[in-house]
Amino acid sequence: MGEPDAHREITTAREAADDALVLAFGRLQGAAGRLEYILGRRIEEECGISHLMFEVLLILGRAGEPGLSMRAIGQEQVLSTGGATRLVDRMEAAGLVRRVTDPDDRRGRLVTLTPRGEETAVRASRLHVENIKRYFLEPLPATHRERFMEDLRILSHAARDSLPLLP
Repeated sequence: MGEPDAHREITTAREAADDALVLAFGRLQGAAGRLEYILGRRIEEECGISHLMFEVLLILGRAGEPGLSMRAIGQEQVLSTGGATRLVDRMEAAGLVRRVTDPDDRRGRLVTLTPRGEETAVRASRLHVENIKRYFLEPLPATHRERFMEDLRILSHAARDSLPLLP
């Protein structure tokens, strides 16, 4: 495979399809998509919430009190404010979150976990951790796991920092 920076210029569609960097990124996307499907289905089946709802529960759990604005939730999940609002509407109807007045801006509203949302986040996280071990870590050699997780953190932060802020 060689050094990724040392590959030759792509001049045909076949070379594009067989390019080491293109293949590596495609494998990353494929693995992420398949893992998200597998792990998301487990959360849906066992906890009755979508993977995206679970992610929002985690974001709110991390934020703590007094909660987060719709804009902040949208930016964390790369959703428009309208998309975040529709998702939070569904989560509120399910009793997982509630909207509260922003203590710093009486006109503003923040989203925070309900006790049911907290319990669901804990239950889903316990299941999720077991599935992550099974489907994400166990296939990798034990000696690579810690470095792999650190590399993913670096990539995630670099990609996040390159995104434009959503309106």
